[in-house]
Amino acid sequence: MLDSSELRDELLALKDDVSRLLNTTSEGIFDASKNRAEALADQIKAALDDLGETLSEQEGHVENIISERPIASIASAFALGVVVGLMLRRH
Repeated sequence: MLDSSELRDELLALKDDVSRLLNTTSEGIFDASKNRAEALADQIKAALDDLGETLSEQEGHVENIISERPIASIASAFALGVVVGLMLRRH
């Protein structure tokens, strides 16, 4: 039959093994999530760069449209402002 001191020693050894296993697992999870977050950040940066390039290309196109038809552009902006204002007032 086991002595109480032997049983206590076995429980302490088991506790040490479990805590070491949990620390190893948590470090692995942390590293995996960190790597995934970095990969996702890189994808977001690439998408934002593409969006920036597209917007700069379209900016010139919009400037040309506005400069060719300034009265129509002002009227369109005013009408859009009225519609948005009415929608915001209702909510």
